[in-house]
Amino acid sequence: MNRKLFRPNFSEIKEKMHKESQKKKLHPQSETFAENYYYLKQMNKKTPMAIVFQDGQVLEGYIEWYDKNCIKLNREDAPNLLVYKNSIKYLYKLNESKEGKQTTKSKK
Repeated sequence: MNRKLFRPNFSEIKEKMHKESQKKKLHPQSETFAENYYYLKQMNKKTPMAIVFQDGQVLEGYIEWYDKNCIKLNREDAPNLLVYKNSIKYLYKLNESKEGKQTTKSKK
């Protein structure tokens, strides 16, 4: 007896799968959460930090907490401050900056 094999038409199934795959494509995340990780790490260790503002003013202290727009900076012998992130030029660890300055002076 001869059996005749038939092949179903997969074009409809392929179209459905194609439409579903287009729906599932997501845009890349706009936030990497690296900033949050950095703040949490410095908060847990109570790392002495220096915050440099857009105008060049520098404040020293450690980060107590942060949110989307602000950082709370605890300072010794001075009032604690709530600093807006958009006014910060950059920040750095105080321990690293001192070590970096010492190594550059010793090389001269």
